[in-house]
Amino acid sequence: MDSSKVTGCIVTYNNMRTIDKAIGTLLKQTKLPFKLYAVDNCSTDGTPGHIEEKFPEVKVVRSAANVGFGAGHNSIMGELDSEYHAIINPDIILRDDVLSKMVAYMDEHPDIGMLSPCIRFPDGRPQILGKRNPKLIYLFASRMRGSEPGNILREYAMLDAGINAPIDIENATGCFMLIRTSLFKEIGGFDKRYFMYFEDCDLSREVCKRSRLVYYPDAVVYHEWGRESKKNTKLRIIQIKSMIAYFNKWGWK
Repeated sequence: MDSSKVTGCIVTYNNMRTIDKAIGTLLKQTKLPFKLYAVDNCSTDGTPGHIEEKFPEVKVVRSAANVGFGAGHNSIMGELDSEYHAIINPDIILRDDVLSKMVAYMDEHPDIGMLSPCIRFPDGRPQILGKRNPKLIYLFASRMRGSEPGNILREYAMLDAGINAPIDIENATGCFMLIRTSLFKEIGGFDKRYFMYFEDCDLSREVCKRSRLVYYPDAVVYHEWGRESKKNTKLRIIQIKSMIAYFNKWGWK
């Protein structure tokens, strides 16, 4: 069991291109006691061995198969005895001590169960990400961004709701989120029905049933967001299956 103040987990799958920046900046910038896990979903590009060699302080867990994003994160839940747990993408970059900021804010606000930071592209541009529960019209607008009426995405991302200050939201992106470990365990981690996509929306709704979910813009994380499902037919099919599972669980309205 890990009794660090904060634990974190990155699920990897052939992430050699980004993993050094992700793990390197996490370890360099984080000043509080922190234990990082890397769960590798059977990479073929040498990712797990590279992490073990370059970052020996990271605990690498090798899955026997590609079990997906949520199941990968769930696989280390039994080892966690931390107060807070960070869910982190392998294409994240930190430029300051984001975790200490987020932990301090949650320490001050015990009614918050999960905290979502401001997410930006590496060049500093904001990423327009949903902060309300998904609706089909929001997802269509996000897929077709650039040609849709701008007010739909603005509504989904709560851009007119004063997001320059902490604000309660319904939906947090899974590329970086900080949750109370006890709450993560109470919920049972990510729902197993999602291989990838929508598991973060689902977890957000489970958090909101029990606690507050807050967007905290004072903490900024940089994300090399590739929107791979737009380019890869297999990933697009997985995304559609996850979308159907999500709306079947939570309702299609």
